[in-house]
Amino acid sequence: MRKIYNFSAGPAILPSDVLLKIQKDFLNWKKIGLSITEISHRHRKFIKNTEIIEQDLRDILNIPIDYQILFCHGGARGQFSAVPMNLLADFPKPDYINSGFWSNNAILEAQKYCHPNVINVKKISIFNEKYIESMKDWNLSKFSTYVHYCPNETIEGIEIFEEPKFKNKVFVGDFSSTLLSRNIDIKKYGIIYACAQKNIGPAGITIVIIKKNLLNEKKNLYHRFLIILFSKKTNSMFNTPTTFSWYVAGLVFQWIKKIGGISVLEDLNKKKSKILYEYIDSTNFYENFIKKSHRSRMNIIFYLKQKLTNIFIKEAQSFGLWGLQGHSFIGGLRASIYNAMPLKGVQFLIKFMKKFEKKFG
Repeated sequence: MRKIYNFSAGPAILPSDVLLKIQKDFLNWKKIGLSITEISHRHRKFIKNTEIIEQDLRDILNIPIDYQILFCHGGARGQFSAVPMNLLADFPKPDYINSGFWSNNAILEAQKYCHPNVINVKKISIFNEKYIESMKDWNLSKFSTYVHYCPNETIEGIEIFEEPKFKNKVFVGDFSSTLLSRNIDIKKYGIIYACAQKNIGPAGITIVIIKKNLLNEKKNLYHRFLIILFSKKTNSMFNTPTTFSWYVAGLVFQWIKKIGGISVLEDLNKKKSKILYEYIDSTNFYENFIKKSHRSRMNIIFYLKQKLTNIFIKEAQSFGLWGLQGHSFIGGLRASIYNAMPLKGVQFLIKFMKKFEKKFG
C-alpha cells in the first residue's frame, strides 16, 4: 500500500507507533477481554491509566505542583465560554488579544458574558507581510485583569513565539496547535488549554492546565457549575469522559518521552518548517505573506499565483499527500506539519511541489 502523508489541520496525523499500539489494544485492552472503546471510565485499570497519563504530561511539560490538569469535553470552543465564566468574578474587565480567526472567535464568545477590552495586534509591514505586534507594545489595561490570546493561528499560519512578561496579569492561552510542539514556561500562565486533534490525539478531549488559585468554588453560579463539571475533585469524570481520546493522548505522551521529549520535537519542527519555507521563498510560483519572524511552525500557508489550487489539491492526493486545502476562511493551501509528521513527509511534499511547478510554471 502506498504511503499517505496527512497534512490535515485536524484531526491530524498520529505517530505510527501509536497507531500500531491502538491496533493491538483495540480488541483486548490490557488482556481483560474488552476493547479499549468498551472500558468503563470507572474501571480501576482505566483510572490507574489516567493517573499515569497525567504524570507523563507533567513530566513532559514540567508542570508545577500548584497547577491542576483537567481532561475536559467540548474542544477549545468550550473553553471560550469556560474561561470567562470562571474568571469574571475576579477579573470583570479582561483583555482579549485579536491576532486572527480563533482569537476573534474567543472574543465573540466572551462578549456574551462581559465587555472585553479587544486589542488588535495583527499588522502589515511595508512589504505587505503580516506580523504580530511585539508583546511589549500590546496596549493592555492598567488594572489587574486576565489576558486571553492564541499563540498560533492555524488558519492564517501566524504564530507568536514570545512568552508573557507582565506583572499583575493572568495570561490565558489557547494552545491548541502549540502545546507539545515547543518548550513553554507553564509558570508564565494562569490557564493553558488545548484541544486534542493537533498534537495530542483524536478529537474529543481538551486539556486544561490551570493554576489552582484560580479555582475557587465560592464564586457565582456559573463558576460552581464549571468546577463540578471540570474539577479535579471528580477526576475529570463528573460524567462519562471521552475515554478513547484520553487513552490515545496517553500513548502520544509515552511516544514523546520515548523519542526524547519536547526539545527533540521542537528541533525537528524547526527543521521541517525551515525547509518548506525556504523552498516557498525560492520560487515565484508559490507565495507566503507572513513575516519570517511570525511564520507558524505548525501550519504553513501558501498560495499559487495562477488559479491552480484545486488542481494542486487533486494531484497531491494522487501523489499520496492529503489535507492540503486551505481553510475556507482564507483559501489557498495549508500544510499542517504537527509533531507526528516525519521530515520525510515534508521532503516528499517539496518533491511534489517542484514537480507541480515544473508542470504548470
